[in-house]
Amino acid sequence: MKPTAIALLVALPLLGCADLGTPSTQPPDPKTQMAALETRIATLIEEQRLKLDPDAKPLALDPELARIARERAADMAAKNYLAHAAPNGDTSATLLMAEDAKFQGLLGENLAAQHYVKQSGVDVEQFAQRFLDEWMKSQPHRENLAFADYDRTGVGAAVNGDTVYVAQLFASDLGIKADRDPKSGVTEFPSAEAARSAGNGAAGNPAETPADPLRLRGAQGAAN
Repeated sequence: MKPTAIALLVALPLLGCADLGTPSTQPPDPKTQMAALETRIATLIEEQRLKLDPDAKPLALDPELARIARERAADMAAKNYLAHAAPNGDTSATLLMAEDAKFQGLLGENLAAQHYVKQSGVDVEQFAQRFLDEWMKSQPHRENLAFADYDRTGVGAAVNGDTVYVAQLFASDLGIKADRDPKSGVTEFPSAEAARSAGNGAAGNPAETPADPLRLRGAQGAAN
């Protein structure tokens, strides 16, 4: 992978099948609940990150990140996979760069999938909490959602068959103001802190060291 880059944490827990019992009435179509699930996940993540670090920057919901997160979730649902890269090679990083050639900074991603029982449907509150709980159990996921410099997020959720797929993106420009070469690629780092340090350089000031303004965090969590 060529140097220059975005930061992306790819975290991939696959939750087990949860039998929530047999409801007395037909549950809502899960597809109609995805928007509510996205909103609830974003809220729980914001609350949790502030518990972990009260000084963490607030996460603003970013339409561009939300659009890409939904595209990633929909693609995973349609093609029945859970992975950082789509079968055609697309990632959240490449999609973002294609849409916003001037994006620079750090991009993080948490992915997950959770099975549901069709007769029971999807309980938005329970499912959102389970996604959070699983991410909190995994160090790469936890570090990603807790990284204090992130200030934007977008959540996408999609369903197919008996599985709900979720992608959450986080982003920060890390104070980098230099223009990026649109032809530059993506560089992966083992942690958000490592990506930030690489941009700081000897001067310790991202704004003064713009050689690699776009960075990708690439640590993969274990699937459950």
